[in-house]
Amino acid sequence: MFKVLTLNKISPSGLEHFNRKTYTYGSELENPDAIMVRSASMHDMDFADNTLAIARAGAGVNNIPIDKCSEKGIVVFNTPGANANAVKELVMCALFLTSRKIIPAIDFCKTLKGEGEEVGKLVEKGKSAFAGPEIHGKKLGVIGLGAIGILVANCAKSLGMEVYGYDPFLSVDAAWNLSRSIKHASSLQDIFSNCDYISVHVPLNSETKDLINAASIASMKDGIRILNFSRGELVNSEDVLEALSTGKVAAYATDFPTDDLIGASGVIAIPHLGASTPESEDNCARMAVFELIDYLENGSIRNSVNLPDVELLRTTACRVCVIHKNIPNTLNQITSPFTNANINIDNMVNRSKKDYAYTILDTEGDIDNSIIETIRGINGVLRVRVIK
Repeated sequence: MFKVLTLNKISPSGLEHFNRKTYTYGSELENPDAIMVRSASMHDMDFADNTLAIARAGAGVNNIPIDKCSEKGIVVFNTPGANANAVKELVMCALFLTSRKIIPAIDFCKTLKGEGEEVGKLVEKGKSAFAGPEIHGKKLGVIGLGAIGILVANCAKSLGMEVYGYDPFLSVDAAWNLSRSIKHASSLQDIFSNCDYISVHVPLNSETKDLINAASIASMKDGIRILNFSRGELVNSEDVLEALSTGKVAAYATDFPTDDLIGASGVIAIPHLGASTPESEDNCARMAVFELIDYLENGSIRNSVNLPDVELLRTTACRVCVIHKNIPNTLNQITSPFTNANINIDNMVNRSKKDYAYTILDTEGDIDNSIIETIRGINGVLRVRVIK
């Protein structure tokens, strides 16, 4: 029986896929085999020795101690693309909101309550203060062409915008989904100097923190409108506020409000609603559950942030899964005990991702426990699991 700890409310649309004969799940379980989480912080958690995996029902994993998990041989999954459409729709909403001054206009209308028959005249008199440009024919720069960035780019193109896309790490699968009419930007400067709107869709790391700052803003067109629905720290809020005060930036929309941004002129601060749709929560939960099931039952890894994706069709009765450091000669050391015991390895796959690697070996018949203990004793081996 596998025990799955849920740290947040997880959609029943996902949990219902756990076979209750082999799985139990809940928020009060001890020593879980796996953990499902959304936004709860796990940085101060102590993990049981038998905890094999963590599945984040969402894309961002800042709430999970990735390095700590990797050292303990815990696979961390996320659900890329499951909430992409929800975020895309909010980004498109923000695109219009930054252009047409709709929110200030609505606030203005509220001040007219009680004016009776004068409302019509006051509306006509005051509406000129809220004029804004159409997006049709304008240039949108999309930085990061992952699941969300591609949807934003394609949607904006369908609305008549001229779209520039920049992503030096664009995958083949992503490229297939990108409209051929999207212009390829060879550098960030292509985006900064050409576009009327910029939407940021990259992960947060040491290289992307403050990607939008005083220097990059200075190279943008006057009156630029910036959208950030990826991570708050990608944009230096102090620099954006300064640029808003001078008119260099016409508007800034973000899904990550901070105290200095809330109420600032030209800022549209949304309370992290990007993935807050029932459809998105269902999609993320289902994907996370399927990732856990496939790993717990078959050893397959898909959409892991700390280990390589590895899948191998089951052809034998016994499967040995080894998580280890990406150290030279480790694979030979893992296979040697089988060779010494005259046990044939019917099928095998090994993949690495930065400092870590994962090996699956399929054999017929039972494996003597001494072989498993020998593998566990190899320098750099973090976890060994036998699946029958």
